[in-house]
Amino acid sequence: MAHSVSQPGSTTVPPTHMSYRAIADDITARIKSGEYPPGAQLPSTAALAELYSVNRSTIVRAVGLLHERRLVEGIAGVGVFVVEGP
Repeated sequence: MAHSVSQPGSTTVPPTHMSYRAIADDITARIKSGEYPPGAQLPSTAALAELYSVNRSTIVRAVGLLHERRLVEGIAGVGVFVVEGP
């Protein structure tokens, strides 16, 4: 089932209790749509946790899944970025 999630800065409240997989799927869709283009930095863990109304640990798991999918890479102390190319 697809979840409708608000855009950053939107006043729309996303569904609560999204699983880390649903969040990873939503961020994957945002990457594929170009909302987060190659080289773009994802919002911080805290910002994503607030956006999706979940615990930070859920975001950490979701971002881990994005790493497994090879869609993002992390740079210690800097952030998480969308990878260049497929």
